[in-house]
Amino acid sequence: MPSEIIPFLKWAGGKRWLIKRYNHLFPKIFNTYYEPFLGSGAIYFYLNPTKAVLSDINEDLINTYKSIKSDWGKVYSILCKHHIKHDEKYYYLLRSAKCKNKFDSAARFIYLNRTCWNALYRVNKDGLFNVPIGSKDNVIFDHDNFLEISKQLKKATIYCKDFETIINKSVSSDFIFVDPPYITDTNKNGFIKYNDLLFNWDDQLRLYNCLVNAKKRGVHILFTNTFHKSIRKLYENEFYIVPVKRQGILASKSENRKEIKELIIRSYNDGYQRS
Repeated sequence: MPSEIIPFLKWAGGKRWLIKRYNHLFPKIFNTYYEPFLGSGAIYFYLNPTKAVLSDINEDLINTYKSIKSDWGKVYSILCKHHIKHDEKYYYLLRSAKCKNKFDSAARFIYLNRTCWNALYRVNKDGLFNVPIGSKDNVIFDHDNFLEISKQLKKATIYCKDFETIINKSVSSDFIFVDPPYITDTNKNGFIKYNDLLFNWDDQLRLYNCLVNAKKRGVHILFTNTFHKSIRKLYENEFYIVPVKRQGILASKSENRKEIKELIIRSYNDGYQRS
């Protein structure tokens, strides 16, 4: 496998921990790779598949990927200007500004992601990004490699669509990695807001039905979800479940970051029994 590309975004619920500790759970051979909840794309960049379908309903996020894919140099040039001008006043000025074109929008998105509090993505009721400034000063990183990221993205088809549309495109021997907003049957109105639309329990049930149908088509599926009895009950009869633990990242101080339990759920079994 080629050297790993480090994702250019940080994302709440990112999957670097999955790569470091559980990469042996990914299928070794598959055709097209699908990721319908893209976020930072950590798994996609790690696997570096020859063919992929990537999607998310966050329009600003998808515009950023598409802009880097089409002309990473324009995005990076604007990002460097943000790096030079960065301070608290500039952060809030740019946060409220309207962008002239898709490249400005992409650079703004990366800038805000790297300088806001804990790389959190949150919008208000009007759909406007409203996360306060964080403690990070660096806008440009030493490991930035937008050229290679652009090259890899050119192998992918990128959509801004609902997950059901994307999952239904998959066929036998494809691989779907699914990382949905975590929701249980006790949070019926949703609690994680990636954009102005909520992912609720009805969406969770819709996702389940989509994945069951994909499994019947012979698609390889791996996904993560919250450690909760409602999730286990929903998926345990059709999928293999592996309970895991990891360190949380959202607290501002590392000593306050609690251990988090999650579930890794798969349509295939490589030595693990249904739990």
